[in-house]
Amino acid sequence: MYRKRYLKYINNDRNSSRKFYRQASFIFIGAILVAISLQLLLVKNNLIDGGIIGICIMVSDVTGMDIGVLLFLLNTPFFLIGYKMLGKRFFAMSFYANLVLMLTTSILEPVPVITGNPLLIIVLGGVCLGLGVGTIIRFGGCLDGTEVLSILFSERTSLSIGQYVFLFNFLIFASSIFIFGLHEAIYSMAVFFVAYQTIDASIRIH
Repeated sequence: MYRKRYLKYINNDRNSSRKFYRQASFIFIGAILVAISLQLLLVKNNLIDGGIIGICIMVSDVTGMDIGVLLFLLNTPFFLIGYKMLGKRFFAMSFYANLVLMLTTSILEPVPVITGNPLLIIVLGGVCLGLGVGTIIRFGGCLDGTEVLSILFSERTSLSIGQYVFLFNFLIFASSIFIFGLHEAIYSMAVFFVAYQTIDASIRIH
């Protein structure tokens, strides 16, 4: 599923420089939306997303490292794998998306949280996150290295990409219980559900 989506949007924009700049502009907007969701809604309320983003939030809480820097460092090896699997345009756009995300999260880090209301966090955080990630996927990039890893594993085993994504995220959310607590883990799963639905809706738009 992910492989087909990436290839479709990458191939659609490959032959036009005007489309290239349009692609880069939308990926820029998508990365900013993700940064807003992370820094102004999720992180300061001890909530996480799935995938590498969730891992980075937990590592940042334990070590004090900047989330944007962690995202950039942890995702880059997966995108190097993606370069071989999905091409140089995918790598370039994913690298660019993560660079924008790293810079924007650093800029927004001192800004206070928008709300502490769990329902608003779940809805606003999930929609903003999902719209940002979905926009990046739609225009040929990726923010989460676990999706690339899921593609790689699925091609060599009987499990599907979706099953690997579910497995990775289950382990990540389960781990967050020991760092942030059970309630925060449950709220995080709710955010992930809203974000996933928003991603799916946004990449279906033609």
